[in-house]
Amino acid sequence: MGFRCGIVGLPNVGKSTLFNALTQTQAAQAANYPFCTIEPNVGNVAVPDPRLDMLAGIAGSAKIIETQLAFVDIAGLVRGASKGEGLGNQFLGNIREVDAIVHVLRCFENDDIQHVDDRVDPIADADTVDTELMLSDLESLEKRVPNLAKKGQQGDKEAKIAAAVLGRALDLLREGKPARLTDVKDEEEQRLFDQAQLLTAKPVLYVCNVNEEDAAEGNALSAKVFAKAKAEGAEAVVVSAAIEAEIATMEPADRAEFLSDLGLAETGLARVIRAGYSLLHLLTFFTVGPKEARAWTIPVGAKAPQAAGAIHSDFERGFIRAETIAYPDYVAHKGESGARDSGKLRAEGKEYVVQDGDVLLFRFNV
Repeated sequence: MGFRCGIVGLPNVGKSTLFNALTQTQAAQAANYPFCTIEPNVGNVAVPDPRLDMLAGIAGSAKIIETQLAFVDIAGLVRGASKGEGLGNQFLGNIREVDAIVHVLRCFENDDIQHVDDRVDPIADADTVDTELMLSDLESLEKRVPNLAKKGQQGDKEAKIAAAVLGRALDLLREGKPARLTDVKDEEEQRLFDQAQLLTAKPVLYVCNVNEEDAAEGNALSAKVFAKAKAEGAEAVVVSAAIEAEIATMEPADRAEFLSDLGLAETGLARVIRAGYSLLHLLTFFTVGPKEARAWTIPVGAKAPQAAGAIHSDFERGFIRAETIAYPDYVAHKGESGARDSGKLRAEGKEYVVQDGDVLLFRFNV
C-alpha cells in the first residue's frame, strides 16, 4: 500500500540532506543553492520495529522483512508559489500526490549556509509555506463551493453535502487556518472532503533541523516549533540532518557507540519514520513462519479481509477467516503452537478489526 510522506520546506533548510540520510542514498543532490531538487526523489524506508526481530527469533525465521514508508523529496518553495512563482505549480502538484507532509524547518545558525530570506526564523518559515498552501486551497474553494451550493439548491444531494463541508473549510481558510481543522460530521462528508484533495487537509509533521550539539535536547528555536505543533494538533521531532547523514555512511555496528557519545538513544530518523507512520494513522500486523517474519502496513480500523488484501488480492477475495494471536501472547507462549495450546489463538471473521501487533494467518479459498 503506497503511503507517501512529502518532505517540504524553504530552500536550504536541510530537506535533501535529510532525504539522503533517510534512504541512505545520494539520490537527491544536496547543494547550497535554491532549487537543487527539481524532480521529486522518492525513497522507500523501513519502519523500525523491534517486535519483528523478537517474532523472527521465536519462529526461527530465515528472513526478516520490515514494512516500509515512501518519502518524497519535494523542491523548495518560495513566496508566491500559489501564483506560480519559482517552482510553485510543480511544488503544489507534488504535495497534492502525498498522504502527509514532513515539514523541515531550519533551527540552526550557520553563516556559511544561505537562508533564502537572510534570517533564521522557523516559525516565519513555516508560515510562508502554510500561507502558500492555504492560498492555493482558498482559490480552489472560492470557485468550487458556490458551484456546489448552486447544484445543491437544484436537488443534487451529494453537491449539497459537499458544499456544506467544504464551506466550513473555506471559512477556516479565510481566517488563516488550515483545512485539516474542519469539523467533518459523518462518513459521507469525510468522503467528499477527502475527494477535494485540499493541500492544508494533509497531516503535518514538523522536523526541527538543529546543529549537532542540540540533537539530544533541541534548542530555543525548536521549542517554538513544538509549541506551534501542539497548538495545531500536529507533531514535531528534533533531528540533526548533519548527524543523520554521517550515521548513514557508518557500519551498523559503529552506529550505537556514535549515538551514545552524542547522548542519543536512537537516530532522529527512527523518530521521523515512526512519527510519519503515526501521522498517517497506520498500524502493523505480522505474518510469521520458518521462511520469513514480515511486517505489513494497514490503516487503523481496517478489518481482517482488508489486511489479507495487503498481502494479495486473492486473499481478500476468497477470505474465510484469520487465525489471530496478539503479539504479547505469541511472545509469552513462545510461538504459534504454544499460543494455540493455551487457547490464545483465535479464529476471527470478516468483521474483525485488526489490532496493532496482531500475528495473523489467513485462510482463504478462490
